[in-house]
Amino acid sequence: MENPFAILNQIFAVTGPVFIMVLVGMLLKKTRLIDEAFINTASALTFKATMPTLLFLGILKADLDEALQPALVGYFCLATALSFFGAWLWALRAVKREDRGIYVQGAFRGNCGIVSLALAANQYGDYGLSTGAVMSGIVIVLFNILSTLVLSVYSAGHSAQLRPVLKGLARNPLILSVVAGLLASVLEVTLPKWLMVSGEYFGSMTLPIALICVGGSLSLTSLQVSGRTAVSSSLIKVLWIPLIFTAIAWALGFEGRELGILFLFLASPTAAVSFVMARAMGSDGRLAASIIALSTLISIVTIMLGLFLLHYAALI
Repeated sequence: MENPFAILNQIFAVTGPVFIMVLVGMLLKKTRLIDEAFINTASALTFKATMPTLLFLGILKADLDEALQPALVGYFCLATALSFFGAWLWALRAVKREDRGIYVQGAFRGNCGIVSLALAANQYGDYGLSTGAVMSGIVIVLFNILSTLVLSVYSAGHSAQLRPVLKGLARNPLILSVVAGLLASVLEVTLPKWLMVSGEYFGSMTLPIALICVGGSLSLTSLQVSGRTAVSSSLIKVLWIPLIFTAIAWALGFEGRELGILFLFLASPTAAVSFVMARAMGSDGRLAASIIALSTLISIVTIMLGLFLLHYAALI
């Protein structure tokens, strides 16, 4: 087995830059060097431009046989669906009715496109970026459909409508960039070097800006009114889901890089977009904000601990 201190040093090299940028975002917001207007503009820039560029180029440069792994993506989507229904069943007995939609969304919808992707890229380089990009692009579809379903059931005045969901997915820049990247890779499209370098400059802004926005968006004051509901939802997301489904993945034969990427995607904190979606559906935005903040803070510990155990056991 590896030296525990060497493992810790390796883990800090992977997780440190990601979570430090989140903490920097919190500090910048606290000192008013950034504000809500900056966060909104930067988030829109990331979502609509820099991240699609990063994902497209990451897939284009990758070996498609490695990046597109049906078993890996299929298992992650199955784990996501089972997490969703498991959280819903638990909410039926443990959470009051008006909070169930927020609770379930917070418990299963991870920040895969930012936190997990950044961690996978740090851990596995281009392989982590390209494989993570495909996983993120596909699971976004599942996230949106399941979130709309559960929020519609418990949000007053809203009903589940498939057409707006499908319309939004068809226009989602992240999904479109993944599809475009896969097509370009299959067709063996080659871009001029000057265009590739320019695109890499542009795409390289994505993760630092996105992580700063995540930190700036965290509302620690909301934790004062979160109560047990937010704690329970957060623990399901960053503790029980990665623990259970990483163990099952190992038992099914996943190992090495694939098991590591699965863990990083399963262990991601609740996605910041869950707050926006909850507010749009007329649900309690304060509870959603509490779950996002709490799950992000707890995930700093759970992700590092999980990586340490997986490395120590020589599973990744």
